[in-house]
Amino acid sequence: METHSIESCAKAKMAIRDTLDIVGGKWKLVLISVLRSGKKGFNELSREAGISPRILSKELQELEMNGLVSRKVCDTKPVTVQYELTPYSETLGDVLIAMEKW
Repeated sequence: METHSIESCAKAKMAIRDTLDIVGGKWKLVLISVLRSGKKGFNELSREAGISPRILSKELQELEMNGLVSRKVCDTKPVTVQYELTPYSETLGDVLIAMEKW
């Protein structure tokens, strides 16, 4: 096992805290996992993730604000909104795979 210095441990702790600030909580990684299969509408996301619309709206806003999800308003009647992962969200791929294995 590799030994760590006080500095490297502090740096690692900060990185983990930053990551948890962005993807922590009950729903964010679940939503990212659902969106890995492609674009989804709001109601479809709500159904697949098993999340209430109110909470889904809040979680999607935070994921969009952090650059992990993009939102596209479609010119349809009624207006529909599509959500998809950004290229930046792909950096979480190894984390999700490790969690699935665990």
